Amino acid sequence: VAAIPEGLAVVITTCLALGTKKMAKRNAIVRSLPSVETLGCTSVICSDKTGTLTTNRMSVSRLFVITTEHADIQEYHIDGSNYSPHGKILTADGENVNFLPENSPCINDLAKICALCNDSRIAYDETTESYQNVGEPTEAALKVLVEKLGTDSNSFNNTLSSCSSKARATACNDYYETRFHQFSRDRKSMSVIVQNMNTKSTSLLVKGAPESILNRCTSIQLYSSSTPIPLTPVMREKLFEKLLEYGHKGLRVLAMAKIENCPTNWDLRDPSNFVQFEKDMTFMGLVGMLDPPRPEVLDAIKKCKTAGIRVIVITGDNQNTAEAICRSIGIFGEHEDLTGKSYTGRQFDDLSNDEKAEILKSASLFSRTEPSHKSQLVDILQKNGEVVAMTGDGVNDAPALKKADIGIAMGSGTDVAKLAADMVLADDNFASIEGAVEEGRSIYNNTKQFIRYLISSNIGE
Repeated sequence: VAAIPEGLAVVITTCLALGTKKMAKRNAIVRSLPSVETLGCTSVICSDKTGTLTTNRMSVSRLFVITTEHADIQEYHIDGSNYSPHGKILTADGENVNFLPENSPCINDLAKICALCNDSRIAYDETTESYQNVGEPTEAALKVLVEKLGTDSNSFNNTLSSCSSKARATACNDYYETRFHQFSRDRKSMSVIVQNMNTKSTSLLVKGAPESILNRCTSIQLYSSSTPIPLTPVMREKLFEKLLEYGHKGLRVLAMAKIENCPTNWDLRDPSNFVQFEKDMTFMGLVGMLDPPRPEVLDAIKKCKTAGIRVIVITGDNQNTAEAICRSIGIFGEHEDLTGKSYTGRQFDDLSNDEKAEILKSASLFSRTEPSHKSQLVDILQKNGEVVAMTGDGVNDAPALKKADIGIAMGSGTDVAKLAADMVLADDNFASIEGAVEEGRSIYNNTKQFIRYLISSNIGE
């Protein structure tokens, strides 16, 4: 009688508090004590891909352009997997190439887009003698690519190579930015208007999702030419073939485009107008980036499956890229048929409510999604009787984190996401979620055994 019911609340609170201490040692910081018990009952984990299942240390590994009117291609392999500006540019045959922009106006313009349509920078840490990204890893990888490519100015390239590591990180050449158009998920691109300091000419430079960019391009610039020509169906087909190939290799692909001598009197006060100006563009090329999976994730997902926990991956990436990553980390088998298991955000939106509830019984991947899809998925999964853990890092993820049974924010995420979450991952690592669920189940089982023991001993007395 002394232990139950009077002492039960104290014992459970103590168990949960000890559990949070153990979880903190495994990089899972619990903000809501009751969520420790709920973690033990989790049946579905909805996880972001980039940075949670992968390392989020992007590096450009492929550069692709069209060389002739007959859609012949030129592909370059980029050496290096970190933020150091030093690395080789190799042809498909393994031949080393120096300062491509000097010989190719197309590559020079593509490098210009990578450098200027970019809100990140590379910083040199003198303490560790290493280069670090400041800003989005995707954009930082593009800055590194530009450093490796060089410019069309031989004198500037030579000056750059003789700079100190710190000076090189802030070196600039002939252009400055006049307008910046933020990325939006509806148009899947971002752009800048830049002006040449010498000629005073203006250019609109655009980068974004290949399928979105290609649909808004009407011309293409060939490898050795500075004059655009019409973008033919044969060229489009070749580009989509390469996009598919890169996706199957697990590469994250961005397309580059431009408009030369663009008007300067556009009404850009309303961001919804941006898409009207980013049309009839000249396509430049594709860039393929590698974001390797975290090495510990494969084992963590195996443990989740063994424990009866389903892992659903939610990402804004291209479907083919996301599927390749999911195969490599064990979400899907290497040759598994993904019919009914992989959907894009648009495909999901086209389904009825009953169909959505049905496919969520087996689907494990949602690509090209928006933050609003996360809230929908939580609602439907909970109606299906699942206990849902949801990850997120942005302001737009907050509603889904609040709605989920367990909201899990990334340590590198926004304060809004952290405040909405029940748990914060200090290392942004999926393996920490698996460890936290394991600890939650252990606490849940220990509490049940404790109650069972007390009831049986009290009845005996």
